[in-house]
Amino acid sequence: MTPQTVLLCAGGTGGHLFPAQSLAEELIKRGWLVHLATDERVEKFVSEFPAEKTHIIRSATFTGSGPISKIKTLSELARGYMTARGIIRRIKPTVVVGFGGYPTVPPLMAAAHKGVPTILHEQNAIMGRANKFLASRVSVIASGFELVGGTDTGRSAPVMVTGNPLRDVAHEAAKKPYAAPKDGGVFRLLVFGGSQGARFFSEVTPDAIEALAPDLAYRLRITIQARPEDSAALRGRFVGMDVTADVAEFFDDLPNRIADAHLVVCRSGASSVSELALIGRPSILVPYPGALDDDQGANAKLLAETGGATLVRQNELSAEKLAGFLREAMENPAALAKRAKSAKRAGVPDAARRLADLVESHA
Repeated sequence: MTPQTVLLCAGGTGGHLFPAQSLAEELIKRGWLVHLATDERVEKFVSEFPAEKTHIIRSATFTGSGPISKIKTLSELARGYMTARGIIRRIKPTVVVGFGGYPTVPPLMAAAHKGVPTILHEQNAIMGRANKFLASRVSVIASGFELVGGTDTGRSAPVMVTGNPLRDVAHEAAKKPYAAPKDGGVFRLLVFGGSQGARFFSEVTPDAIEALAPDLAYRLRITIQARPEDSAALRGRFVGMDVTADVAEFFDDLPNRIADAHLVVCRSGASSVSELALIGRPSILVPYPGALDDDQGANAKLLAETGGATLVRQNELSAEKLAGFLREAMENPAALAKRAKSAKRAGVPDAARRLADLVESHA
């Protein structure tokens, strides 16, 4: 029997590619052939993506308001559309699945025009602009969370909540039970923010630690993400405070580091929130303040409502306030363990299976 082929389409960032990778892993187990359509940013992730072939498709985002900018964007999208039509003609996918970002627009439009079943997966609690554009043009929408305000379109495809598919490494990390810190013992703090959060966290975290009593600061074992231009200075600050810290620009084993942490401080992108819930770790979530629709705020609110996370806006998170959060966590391990259990209950461990079932039902 000839294997069926699926074309997965995603913007070339981890937030879009990681759930696509999880679905790919599940469908490969079921005997499917997987192709990936994305953009040139994929280089950091493509080595781990289990695709038969990765297709780079031109795309663009509507960022400028002038007519010349719009014409350039439409031209790029049109070129991407023609490329996508050729790819679909060659590989003949049974289903095309999009995971957001403007690089998904050309292949999903091409698939819809050719009559190929299309599925759109929205990772966040608020639908992104590219997905809103596609919502009325696909066969069905799968969502990682309950969508706040629906799809903001009166002619959307039906919506099914599947959860956010997570990579096998996250499921392995989820097997590690939470071990609350011991009184007076080591306290492992993980801080990360991606390209849009590392600078803020690199500034506020050492200031917060300086505000702690020496006996608390001494207990800390910090793992923190930093931009390349900030790494050396940040390491120097931790050395000056005699605090043990692992500073890196990127963590390729982030789920394992989440599992090792007593407390996580991070942005609230869909993958981060979903991994915190699956693995079951207490967190302080600081939504990215520049998001157009505050999708990260909506994600964080959902996990905070379970008791597994604390939501705090960036403009409210001073060094003194973060120091207070850390002090409270270090002095009350029982409360941390309770928050870890609450986060764990919010996890969706079978999200990849649910989404793969949806793919097969539309094949």
